Amino acid sequence: MRDTARQAWMLLEPIHAVTYFSPEPLAALREAGYRGFWMGYFAGRAAPLGPASAELVHALFYNFTPSHVGKALPDAWSFAPPAAALGARLDGSVAALRRLLGDADGIERAADLALKAASHAPAEGRALFAANRSLAVPTDPLARLWHAATLLREHRGDGHVAVLVAAGISGREAHVLHALTSGTPAEVYAVARGLGEAEWSALCEDLSLRGLVADGQVTELGRDVKAVVEEQTDRLAATAYAGLTAAEMAELLDLLRPLARAVVAGGDLPAKSPMGLDLDEVLGE
Repeated sequence: MRDTARQAWMLLEPIHAVTYFSPEPLAALREAGYRGFWMGYFAGRAAPLGPASAELVHALFYNFTPSHVGKALPDAWSFAPPAAALGARLDGSVAALRRLLGDADGIERAADLALKAASHAPAEGRALFAANRSLAVPTDPLARLWHAATLLREHRGDGHVAVLVAAGISGREAHVLHALTSGTPAEVYAVARGLGEAEWSALCEDLSLRGLVADGQVTELGRDVKAVVEEQTDRLAATAYAGLTAAEMAELLDLLRPLARAVVAGGDLPAKSPMGLDLDEVLGE
């Protein structure tokens, strides 16, 4: 089940991630009143929590700096309330998926299976997942699919944070460790997470003291630790699919493949990002 849970993440992540990269949800968040990309990002993703504080969002999102979050929250809620962010992110994401997918086959069945999994997934210790699951389930099939992808994505993300905490790896250190093991350029994190050269060097130094990095490169121990983190994340994520039969899980993956590939082929998602998703692998290349 661990391998199938990872496959599901690879196929669901592109469907969820249009909310961060496609023009429709970004425009919808601007029209709702949020100023700039980052205010829209933090307002949209945090909105299921209600008018959350910067401290709460920093703790749950895990890999941003307090100052980065604090530039957007709680000020965002004075521009538009969480309900406006919820509506904007859903409507905009669905508009993007409708452009990218059209009337593709399998959307309704994929949404039903993914929602069945999410409804049986354990919520204990998974705050972002639980907050999203408390929202009303949309009736439109494409909206249901995006909602389900978001639920399962945040379920996995909450588990990933728990694994990193247990391993003693901070959110910022996790960026460096992932970049060095995957070959993602440091510049990606400078743009997407405000991780500049000075902080990068300091994080490498901290990781080197634990034998995970040496001379700016990941060590064998560092690769082993990263592999364990990913394996444990997959195992925790697999609990979300316990409510599906083996046949239903296989059907879900089969339905998601062409949908995820169509989203990736649309070109909205960046080839390199902190999501850690290999778009070529999604495309089967």
